[in-house]
Amino acid sequence: MVTAPGLFARHLAELDVGTLAAHGAAATDADVTAALRRDRLTLEDVAVLLSPAAGGRLEELATRAREATLRRFGRAVRLFAPLYVSNACLSTCTYCGFAKDLAISRRTLSVDEVADEARGLVDRGFRHLLLVAGEHRVEVSADYLVAVVERLRTFVPSIALETQTWSDDTYARLVGAGADGVVHYQETYDRARYAEVHRAGWKRDFDRRLSSTERAAEAGVRRLGVGALLGLAPDWRADVLAVAAHAAFLVRRYWRTEVTVALPRIKPSASGFQPQVPVGDAEFVQALCVLRLYEPEAGIVLSTREPAALRDGLARIAVTHMSAGSSTEPGGYSHPGEATEQFAISDERSPAEVAAMLDAAGYEPVFRDALPLYEVQSR
Repeated sequence: MVTAPGLFARHLAELDVGTLAAHGAAATDADVTAALRRDRLTLEDVAVLLSPAAGGRLEELATRAREATLRRFGRAVRLFAPLYVSNACLSTCTYCGFAKDLAISRRTLSVDEVADEARGLVDRGFRHLLLVAGEHRVEVSADYLVAVVERLRTFVPSIALETQTWSDDTYARLVGAGADGVVHYQETYDRARYAEVHRAGWKRDFDRRLSSTERAAEAGVRRLGVGALLGLAPDWRADVLAVAAHAAFLVRRYWRTEVTVALPRIKPSASGFQPQVPVGDAEFVQALCVLRLYEPEAGIVLSTREPAALRDGLARIAVTHMSAGSSTEPGGYSHPGEATEQFAISDERSPAEVAAMLDAAGYEPVFRDALPLYEVQSR
């Protein structure tokens, strides 16, 4: 059954970000100057600031983005760890190292094994964990995830999930079990390209994927993460525009939630997928700076996909959330090498080393909030 478009899907169709991006790409230096003079950017301004002309003024964009980040978030950078619970998958996504038809080493952790992995991460300082899994509704069922969250909530203050999409009642169950966050990257907001790279499985439903954060928010989830996988679509600027619009929609409609955005770039994996249009470091920095200027309320997440030097620089400009010491294979923290990883990481520093980098730069590495969100809600 095909899912009916949600509120943001209808809004996105009206925006026509592809046309907007094409117009923005032709922007002049004068257009960039005019956009930067505005106190509040429009999506048309975002398109201009993503242009090659604006790319020539990257230092100015970075300075503006850094000022906006410091005003809203200060010098705190939240550190978290992804905890992969399963690489079993029933979807065929051509870019993913977990895709159904790949001959890889599969593993789904038991609830006890997840708890052991989580305790190891807590011992390393983490209090924010992101549970990640492939799309397998039998091995990674709603009951399984609820049981995992219930087990972890006694010693992990903040638990988010990056799994397949769910119905409203399942999101409500996960919130009741102790989860406070849901991350669903659209991968690409280009419908035609989305259909090309999602060939089979539940994830093939574009509108269900796109409306997932709305369903999660309505069910009481208080941390919402969205993003696009850069290098997947032929026009990365259109995808960044769509991410900006999506974040703004969520911030305004669900004003009690914390919204984060991310722009992961395609990295080597068992899929062998190569980016259609690779996004260079300068373009990547430009995109994150523009997201910060357009939606100053949204957090920006940066994973260990990116190299250490680039992460160090972006922590001083626009990033507010960083993973550290990550493993992308199930059980990879305590028993590495027993399952296939989702993708290769670039920054292999330990959490302590990343925290030391932030401290030396004058930033505060935050492993734990003052109070867990579910405790705050219960008062």
